[in-house]
Amino acid sequence: MKVAQEFREFISRGNVIDLAVGVIIGAAFGKIVNSLVSDIIMPPIGAVLKGVNFSNLFVAIDGKTYDTLAKAKEAGAPVITYGLFINQVIEFFIIAACVFTLVKIVNQIKRAPSPAPAEAPAPTRTEVLLEEIRDALKK
Repeated sequence: MKVAQEFREFISRGNVIDLAVGVIIGAAFGKIVNSLVSDIIMPPIGAVLKGVNFSNLFVAIDGKTYDTLAKAKEAGAPVITYGLFINQVIEFFIIAACVFTLVKIVNQIKRAPSPAPAEAPAPTRTEVLLEEIRDALKK
């Protein structure tokens, strides 16, 4: 019974729920970035590099030559897919830049100075004189 209560307390903490939401959003964000890299960023880079398709760059370790990565994998050849690695590195830098930007924005929002409470205006000369008269009458 005690374990169930401890688990209930643990799971109901805000940090656990925040973490779960972060993981779910992070996974979805990863898919978006993956699509951004493979479908939008890499094709123009490949065009600039004269039609190089990074996802098809590989080295077959068995010493044979294969036209495509699919054919090498179909033949069961051990391959080093350095093109896919390049895609993953680019993805990482895009995600890191996005997270950096997000954290920077959140930090700016947290640091934004709250408007200082308006200070009471200094008493006018008349008010000061009235206070002096009041204090003199009390004595």
